[in-house]
Amino acid sequence: MSYSEEFEDRWFWETDSDGRLTYLTKAVADQIEMFGTSTLGEPVEKIFQIDRTDAQHLRSLKFHIVSRTSFTEYPVRGAKGLHESWWSMSGRPWFGADGEFAGFVGSGTDLTKIRKHEATIRRLAITDSLTGLANRQRMQDNLNALLKSEPHHVTHCALMMLDLDGFKGVNDTLGHPVGDLLLKQVAQRLLSIVDDTGMVGRLGGDEFQVLIPGRRTRTRLSELAHQIIEGISSPYVIDGLSVTISCSIGISVSDTPDAPDILVRNADLALYAAKAGGRATFVFFEEEMLIKARWRRNIEDDLREALNKGQLKLLFQPIVATQSEVLTGFEALLRWEHPVEGYISPTKFIPIAEDSGLIQKIGDWVIRDAVRVIASLPDDLRVAVNVSPIQFANPALLSTLASAIAQSQIDPSRLELEITESVFLDSEGSAQRTFKALKALGVRLALDDFGTGYSSLYYLQHAPFDKIKIDQSFIRDAVDPRSRNSAIIESIVALSRALDMETTAEGVEHQDEIELIRQLGCSHIQGHVYGPAMDISDLIPELEAGVRRMRAIGPKRSRRPRTKLIRSALMRLNEGEVPVVIKNVSEAGAMIEHVCFSPQMVGVSLQLAVLGDELSHATIRWVGEGRAGLEFFEPISLDAII
Repeated sequence: MSYSEEFEDRWFWETDSDGRLTYLTKAVADQIEMFGTSTLGEPVEKIFQIDRTDAQHLRSLKFHIVSRTSFTEYPVRGAKGLHESWWSMSGRPWFGADGEFAGFVGSGTDLTKIRKHEATIRRLAITDSLTGLANRQRMQDNLNALLKSEPHHVTHCALMMLDLDGFKGVNDTLGHPVGDLLLKQVAQRLLSIVDDTGMVGRLGGDEFQVLIPGRRTRTRLSELAHQIIEGISSPYVIDGLSVTISCSIGISVSDTPDAPDILVRNADLALYAAKAGGRATFVFFEEEMLIKARWRRNIEDDLREALNKGQLKLLFQPIVATQSEVLTGFEALLRWEHPVEGYISPTKFIPIAEDSGLIQKIGDWVIRDAVRVIASLPDDLRVAVNVSPIQFANPALLSTLASAIAQSQIDPSRLELEITESVFLDSEGSAQRTFKALKALGVRLALDDFGTGYSSLYYLQHAPFDKIKIDQSFIRDAVDPRSRNSAIIESIVALSRALDMETTAEGVEHQDEIELIRQLGCSHIQGHVYGPAMDISDLIPELEAGVRRMRAIGPKRSRRPRTKLIRSALMRLNEGEVPVVIKNVSEAGAMIEHVCFSPQMVGVSLQLAVLGDELSHATIRWVGEGRAGLEFFEPISLDAII
């Protein structure tokens, strides 16, 4: 048989009539004997055993030896020690010249390389190549296996969906290699924190998942979520650079016979709510999230038809020169009158339009309709239009503007584009090129919501803005001598003058704010104090008659009445309830005491039991020593409190 053994990976064996090995190819024999197991003279079934992971149904080798029956391509491994070796083994009985049974002869093929290659492929198929964590498919397989049970049987488990806050900024500013190293460190921290509590996986990008089998209380899951956020938020050192990020977590719990896809969907919805509520927080899934998501989906579908059905329209709010109270133009404000829902605020449907990709179509329509209106107005009036960051980043914006201006034959400087600071975040170089092209086109540019975002002076230094719009959050309470808002407004005005820019105080509602804004030097005022946004057809007759002087019609007092009281209440924050004391309250907000808030919590949302057990949603607006100021999402009734 030696001549045949020259074939690579091929080997041969032979036994006597008792099934004891009398011959085995030297390469295989040497490999087995390395582990202290002799080969010749030993029963074949003590040297080789069938690999039952691939062959549960096969008869044993001893059965074939005793019954003198052939077998073909049995997967076998060394009976002792050879945990990394696999063979395919075949054998048949042979008989002597006298017809007497003489034993078995057979051959084998080395499967080790094939098996290792297959194992590598299997490992790669279920492992994230960057971090070594389980990948999306493996996490899904484990979740499926965990929840696979008889109908109506409850399998308890929890699922955490994690999204890194600030990771995109790391990639954009420090590069993808640094981002990859950061993801590896995040993975190691997650493994260390979760430990044997659950299974950690990376779904892709900066999204991670933690699967926790068994019943866990919300308190325990909250503790784990806190530990994860704290661990992920600690600074990283990468290539000598200090990098800091945080993470948001959505949590869903399986305490009903849920399907795996439902558990994942619920965790995704909770994560979406966590991201919407701010960074470094976690949220448990609640049923109203699903109701809201379905509503959002229905609104998205209806929004696709809104333009064609004439449901979207532009209303125009006056912009008035502060000193003379002369009308200088309008801001075009988008409104949607839904046939079933009624009026839907732009703050609700514009984010849906941006997420769904509808903003480009809607934005183009707004520009064309606004330019059409400008052409119908007297030549001394301008119109301002809001431009979404997504629309600003699209090169088609320039062609839309050029086409609309050319078609209406207006002076381009009568069109003012209001842009927020977020246009700089994705690609500053691209933003600069767009700004240059817009100024070459001749339109005016206004920096909207100044002071509420990043407010980098670098943007004002390099972007050719004609105007700064001071956000209404600074106008609110500016007349209160205890407020610092008037000092902030004055500083913004001084900066604008130095850069030869106009300033518009937006959201002005009360007449006593006009005089303050005039004293502070703002060049323009916009807000309900001079009237709400109106249909252009209602404005044209007076404009054509030459009416320009505006009369303040808003309420004279800017401060809402407040009630001083001392009342114990419960505050809910991150699923926990904390007793606080309400010191004073108005329709719009309240001051609470006995809290330990840090300044970083300004902007965080919470719930406050102002009226008995009824919870009012509020946002933290300022933080002092042991106290904080809250702004309610919706006005409350002071009469009910009193």
